[in-house]
Amino acid sequence: MNLLSRIRKFLHWEASPKPHITLNDELYAQLQPFRTPIILVQLCMIIGTLGYIYIEDYSIMNAIFQSGYTFTTVGFGSLNEGEFSAAGQIFTVTLIILGFTVFTVAVGIVVDVVRRGELSKILKERRMLYKIARFKKHFVVCYHNEYTIEVTKQLRKNHIPFVVLDPREEIHEWAREYKYPAYLHTEPHAEISMLKAHMASARGLITLSSSTSDNIALIASVRLFEREHCLPRPYYIISSSDSMEDVEKLKKLGADTVVSPTKLTAQRVSAMAARPDMENLLEEFLYRSDNPLNMQEIEVPKFSWAVLKKLKETHIRQITNTSVIGITKKDGKFLAMPKGDVLVTSECKLLLIGSQAGINMTRDILRRREKPKELRYV
Repeated sequence: MNLLSRIRKFLHWEASPKPHITLNDELYAQLQPFRTPIILVQLCMIIGTLGYIYIEDYSIMNAIFQSGYTFTTVGFGSLNEGEFSAAGQIFTVTLIILGFTVFTVAVGIVVDVVRRGELSKILKERRMLYKIARFKKHFVVCYHNEYTIEVTKQLRKNHIPFVVLDPREEIHEWAREYKYPAYLHTEPHAEISMLKAHMASARGLITLSSSTSDNIALIASVRLFEREHCLPRPYYIISSSDSMEDVEKLKKLGADTVVSPTKLTAQRVSAMAARPDMENLLEEFLYRSDNPLNMQEIEVPKFSWAVLKKLKETHIRQITNTSVIGITKKDGKFLAMPKGDVLVTSECKLLLIGSQAGINMTRDILRRREKPKELRYV
């Protein structure tokens, strides 16, 4: 076993991840009706084998063979059936009738199970659960609506895995129509739903229900799920609300970001009216997936070597080819277009613009405790 483990490690073989909910109990419950015909088949084969051994003095293998094709009523001719005694003939006729009865019952059970459709639903959901179990840092998107359609389109374009949860039966049709790669027909705020969605490895949750009560119940359930399962990091929860009062309420309950479609529309329209030349700035810069530039905010850890250094002393632009266009202090104060003499303070956030590779490199440099070696060559 130790050698096998070493071989697996050397070849980078990993065991296929299993979901928290496998639906094995539900699957066994659907297969229970098949136990009776299977037991009857075994009993008939045993009785037939013993009968031919005792009545016709067959060997064990010949008796098993004779019982098999007699029980299944496929015909005679392989062995010496023409020399059967009267007791053997009566026994054979009885075995044929038993076989026909058992197969009739088995076919009726199979037809009944297939007609109900529960077995196929469980098998389909089980395959989906094993598929979701392979996801890492995915988003759980709750409740299908027009917002969900647009959000999932953008997630697919950016190659971000996601799972859609919805309690309505129509979710199967919607999933086919809008090409959801993974979805579940379940109540999103239930704990079993979070286990099925593999929330333990998810990056966050998006709830865009038109009902504020649904969003509240889901946010509370997710935060409770975090505490009960002692997860290493909190989920990033995104919600929506048309009422500004509800926006504050959802944030207090635990949502990290609450989007107000009404407010966003008003801000966008007013921006277009004030500066018509900037109308397509967001589409051309932020929302295009083929744009080489990206904008991202990075937090400076307490232990970072860059703490209490001047911005120009960090040489971020020279090393990573990214630019700091804003700094958010720990108290929430935002400084736009900071100069080189501005100090980098503990737990402040740097708003960077540049390539994704450069932003990732900046994040790695700022997380170091000691001054990076790259600065020697700047």
